[in-house]
Amino acid sequence: MFTGIVESMGKVRNIRRRALSFEIDIQAESILYNVNLGDSIAVNGVCLTVTNNDLQHFTADVMPETMNKTALKNLKSGDYVNLERALRVGDRLGGHIVQGHVDGIGIIKAKDKYDIAYVYTIQAPAEVLNYTVPKGSIAVDGVSLTVINVLADSFTVSLIPHSADKTILGFKQAGDYVNLESDILGRYIEKLLKTGGDKETSNLSVSFLAENGFL
Repeated sequence: MFTGIVESMGKVRNIRRRALSFEIDIQAESILYNVNLGDSIAVNGVCLTVTNNDLQHFTADVMPETMNKTALKNLKSGDYVNLERALRVGDRLGGHIVQGHVDGIGIIKAKDKYDIAYVYTIQAPAEVLNYTVPKGSIAVDGVSLTVINVLADSFTVSLIPHSADKTILGFKQAGDYVNLESDILGRYIEKLLKTGGDKETSNLSVSFLAENGFL
């Protein structure tokens, strides 16, 4: 589990491609001092398992399912990536709950400058937009961001200068692909609304959730 607060940018040293998967080698000096084999690191918002590491780099396997469902398949040697180690009990939750399980791939349709901020319009699949609401949270390449607006086939988010400088989103331009993970709380709420919990006793509804401050 992660928070969407990127700790560092790493650099892809090498990619060893197989028929349906690949091994990725990432240079990442600043976050590896207490990382062990088997630990989880989010790479552009995708939870990967460390298979080898020292204090300068780590390797991880990207399985076929991850290749098919994320934008990691577009990476090449020399690319920069967002990195975040798994959340520890007792850490501050500065962003929102991020699983590292990507729901879909988005495409940046526009990048506009408004005073100090960059506003991105990101085209997203329906399975992501269904759980995207204004002022809600979404992870874009592993970065926890607040949604500004939701359109028919896209949504908008804004980056402060710090987020643009310290993550790869600052380099992204129109036409680039990004990994998207919707807020897990929205998915749980939908599940509860569909099942109604215990159908004989539950009064759960959209109005109930709104009246009690959940929506």
